[in-house]
Amino acid sequence: MNDVTEWVERFPGLSQLDAPTKQMLLNRSAVVHMPKGTTIFGPGHSPENMLFLLDGTVRVQQVSDTGHEIVLYRIHAGQSCVLTTACLLAYEDYSAEGISETDISAAAIPRDVFDTLVAQSRPFRDFVFAAFSKRITDLFLMIDEVAFQRMDVRLAKRLIDLSAGRDDVDATHQNLSVELGTAREVISRQLQEFQRRGWVKQARGRIHILERPQLQQLADHDA
Repeated sequence: MNDVTEWVERFPGLSQLDAPTKQMLLNRSAVVHMPKGTTIFGPGHSPENMLFLLDGTVRVQQVSDTGHEIVLYRIHAGQSCVLTTACLLAYEDYSAEGISETDISAAAIPRDVFDTLVAQSRPFRDFVFAAFSKRITDLFLMIDEVAFQRMDVRLAKRLIDLSAGRDDVDATHQNLSVELGTAREVISRQLQEFQRRGWVKQARGRIHILERPQLQQLADHDA
């Protein structure tokens, strides 16, 4: 990983900042490391820092009162968290949780530095709102999928994506239900149907793809 004095250069929007603003970020930031499975933030807590992810992946998910989960989005290296941005701007508590899917490293800047830069630095403000706008657009697309796309189409797409060209997908029915925002029983029934058609074969914690062309054709149904 790059030294702390270089982390700003890993974010195109921040690398364009003027020298005094960059120096403020570097002087007031701290690079933090967290192991896989760490709950980074959760409902009822307010953010103390803005995190810029340097290495790893963070999953942001919503949990309902009944315990059902849905993945809202993932944060990858070179990105920041739109939910943290929203909470910092509105002085609100988190309404979802962020969990590290891998070991992660991130640059943390305190709330007061974030407030100062949003107020005084137009390039920093542009960077923050550009990232915010893109993520909101992605969330609307996800809402559209959950509300209007058929579950068999969405599941086929997810299996294709998770396989990354391989024949095996390491995922449980529960994992897939969280990814797609539905009940585990719904996923189980749909996978049984895919297996009946001869498209997949199920094993414990793994799904073997037998007929990728058929799955891909279904995944492209609404394209």
